[in-house]
Amino acid sequence: FIEDQGRCKAPSTMQRRLYAVRKVHRLLGYEDPTYAEKINLSLRRVRRSKPIRPKQAKGLTRPYLDRFLASEPDTPWGLRNRAMMSLGYELLTRRSELVALKTEDLGARDDGTLRVLIRRSKTDPDGAGRIAFTSKRTADIVREWITWRGPEIDWLFCPIYHGQPIDRSLETATVKRLVKNAARRSGLDPSEIDAFSGHSMRVGAAQDLLTRGFETAAIMRAGGWKSINILARYLEQAEHNIWA
Repeated sequence: FIEDQGRCKAPSTMQRRLYAVRKVHRLLGYEDPTYAEKINLSLRRVRRSKPIRPKQAKGLTRPYLDRFLASEPDTPWGLRNRAMMSLGYELLTRRSELVALKTEDLGARDDGTLRVLIRRSKTDPDGAGRIAFTSKRTADIVREWITWRGPEIDWLFCPIYHGQPIDRSLETATVKRLVKNAARRSGLDPSEIDAFSGHSMRVGAAQDLLTRGFETAAIMRAGGWKSINILARYLEQAEHNIWA
């Protein structure tokens, strides 16, 4: 089955299907067949036959972030988008985490920064949450958006219809669109625009933390990573010269 499907499917797809088989067997109380040596050998053969590296979103590092923020118009949409990009970058959020934030998740600190509770994520299905912090600059940008949006909206970021805020959450696809639109307004080449995604803020912030000298443990905590292997993929394209 694995080698037959592996002719037309990516190794990552086969890994997910094996996980599904494993889960079903465990739920039914059956012996898990997916750890058999024959299965492991078949999966290795599939991987060797298709040595394709997973596609990585282009990192929205600080220089890009500054350009993108400057490109946003002085409109309600521009206020919201600047706040979303600034917060997404500094909190190292996934798209789903960013649009799930509510106003009550933000807490003001004495130094003018924000303390943010990220309640649930892909690697935190039980909702234990993690705490993250912002700079004063980002806190000011977020406050400017909230002042326009008003106190009656529960969601931190919401749709704007006919110039009025709507009390519901944004779709995750909105994050990808606003990043690509900002890249387009900044005059980037089409190929570079295509490389950005809604994940780019998380990738770029991790790369910036590496180049600034932060240790892996600190970066993992900042972004809520449980696996160092996943973080290593994010950092592969970082412009970090250890000899400089």
